[in-house]
Amino acid sequence: MAKAATMTKSQIMAKLAESNSVTKKAAVEFVDSLVQLAYKEAKKGFTIPGLGKLVLVNRKARMGRNPATGESIKIPAKKVLKFRIAKAAKDAVL
Repeated sequence: MAKAATMTKSQIMAKLAESNSVTKKAAVEFVDSLVQLAYKEAKKGFTIPGLGKLVLVNRKARMGRNPATGESIKIPAKKVLKFRIAKAAKDAVL
């Protein structure tokens, strides 16, 4: 069974423009402004209702292993950005 191709950005924008009765340019501007807002607010947590939220997570330092040599290495602590999918989105897809 062949996997369906994912939609391109232009296909997504055309679909959004059509379903909301706006121009493609207006759809692109809206999505771009939403993305910029998400980038700006991600440190505090950014939620897109019904889809999910961006959260900043502190990852602890840990011990790892170099796969080439088998040597133990210390992996430092760091901050990572994660996307937590909303329950409604999981239920709709799965």
